[in-house]
Amino acid sequence: MPGTRNTGLLALGGIAVAALLTVIGHLEVNDDLSPWALTISDFAVSDRGGVIDVAMVVLALATVALLYGLRRTGPAQPDRPVELLLGAWVSGLVLAALVPTNEPGTAMTTAAYVHRYASVVAFLALPAAGWLLARRHDLSPAARTLRTLVLLSLALAAAMIWSAYPGDRLLIGLAERLLILTEVAVLATVALTQTRPRPATLRGRAIPARGASAGGPLR
Repeated sequence: MPGTRNTGLLALGGIAVAALLTVIGHLEVNDDLSPWALTISDFAVSDRGGVIDVAMVVLALATVALLYGLRRTGPAQPDRPVELLLGAWVSGLVLAALVPTNEPGTAMTTAAYVHRYASVVAFLALPAAGWLLARRHDLSPAARTLRTLVLLSLALAAAMIWSAYPGDRLLIGLAERLLILTEVAVLATVALTQTRPRPATLRGRAIPARGASAGGPLR
């Protein structure tokens, strides 16, 4: 299905651009910020409106392209739970990009709380969507990979929560970056599956090979 392959390629391109912009955003900030101890949001607020914020919006748009492709290959009835969860991921990314957190070492503001909980919603919604996507027939080749990535992301989310509260933010930046890398890998896995060629179908059934009858094996 060429249209679906195109959405998969578009999503992969968006993911690659978002990753590149995030790396650039880390290189542009001053040397006093540690990626091990500070979150990506801490880096972004030091360069407000900069490339990290743009990267989050680009990743959200890549997810929208992926969602369009999923609609084309999915069941006749829309997969509402998956669409709602991916919509929550997209909304959380955009809101976190638009509403800044507080500067490192300063008191939390209302905007910072909005940013935090938008990020929490996004981080939880994507693994849930990935687990549901692993059950879809059109994504069956990637089912095991998706489930593995989802379980890994939940473990990293637990590590980040521990670091944020009883762990006194120990290596919270590392935990968050590994979490984001794993969750983006969920999106990339789905996008890669969409780019693979699919067998020709006729009314939902595979077209038999030349020389074979529709009702039985080749004789």
